[in-house]
Amino acid sequence: MDDDHHRVVCHLDRILADRQMTLAELANRVGVTVVNLSILKNGRARAIRFSTLTALCDVLGCQPGDLLSVVPRSRDQGSS
Repeated sequence: MDDDHHRVVCHLDRILADRQMTLAELANRVGVTVVNLSILKNGRARAIRFSTLTALCDVLGCQPGDLLSVVPRSRDQGSS
């Protein structure tokens, strides 16, 4: 699989909308930059620290599985 593409999807936009919270408010409460959260929200993040994931879940009152999911592999990608 190409390193530029992954199948992990972030649902931060939906969770923020459900909680009527802005990205800026979340960034302030979690202690990370809006830019970094935007990268995560828009699916461009290559990694996330467990400490950041924990802080996001604490502030948003959710579990990691609420924030992230994995898109199933398409049949034409195979298992490589």
